[in-house]
Amino acid sequence: MKTIEELKTRIKELSKLAVDLRQKASEVYLTNQEQAKQFRQQAREASKRCQVLIQELKRQ
Repeated sequence: MKTIEELKTRIKELSKLAVDLRQKASEVYLTNQEQAKQFRQQAREASKRCQVLIQELKRQ
C-alpha cells in the first residue's frame, strides 16, 4: 500500500495526463480522427486509474 503523499502525487500525475491527452485529441481531431480516438481512450483509462487511487486515498 502506498503512502498518502505517494497517492496524492500519482493522482495529480494521472489527472494532468488525462487533461493533456484530451487536449491532444482536440488538436489532432480534424486531421487524424483515429489518433484522436486513441488519445481519448488513453485519457479515459488515466481518469479511471485516477478515480481508483482517489477511492484508495479515501479509505486510508
